[in-house]
Amino acid sequence: MTVQAYVLIQTEVGKAAQVASEVRKIDGVKCADDVTGPYDVIVNAEAESVDELGKMVVSRVQMVEGITRTLTCPVVNL
Repeated sequence: MTVQAYVLIQTEVGKAAQVASEVRKIDGVKCADDVTGPYDVIVNAEAESVDELGKMVVSRVQMVEGITRTLTCPVVNL
C-alpha cells in the first residue's frame, strides 16, 4: 500500500513552468501541474510510507531551483 499526497508549491516569479518540469522528473511524482492562485504548482506524489514521502519532499522536491515554499497534504481515505 502506498501513501499519496498533494504538494502545493510556491515559486519565484516566472519560474512555475520550469519548476513543474523539473519536479515531474522526480521518482514518485505522478504529475505536476502549473496552476493559478496562491500556489504556482500542484504535485501529486506517492511513496511507500509517510517517512519516504517526507524524505522525497525535503531532499528532492524542495531542492529544485525556484521553489520558495511547499505545503504537503497527505491523502486520507475516510
